[in-house]
Amino acid sequence: MERTDSLPGAAVREVKEETGLDVEITGLVGTYTDPRHVIAYSDGEVRRQFNVCFTARVVGGRLTISVESTELRFVEPEEIDQLPMHHTQRLRLRHFLEHRERPCLG
Repeated sequence: MERTDSLPGAAVREVKEETGLDVEITGLVGTYTDPRHVIAYSDGEVRRQFNVCFTARVVGGRLTISVESTELRFVEPEEIDQLPMHHTQRLRLRHFLEHRERPCLG
């Protein structure tokens, strides 16, 4: 997030920067925090991970690889289990696909 960003505004900007797509935020899947989820990057930066996960719809743009992505594509929900990802990412996707009435506050 930039200091001038709102949370939804940061999500819209990040999606554009990382995928080339323009999106409109439509809802909230949840907030996800786990003090044990620490990420160490190859450049030496270490962060404690937290996530605010929104739902959105594509309103424009074109799927484009960026310096922060190596592959971009849309997949069917039944393909998700075949994709390599951290278990916390899998949890957020599962919550989205469950169409929960209330956001996760974890």
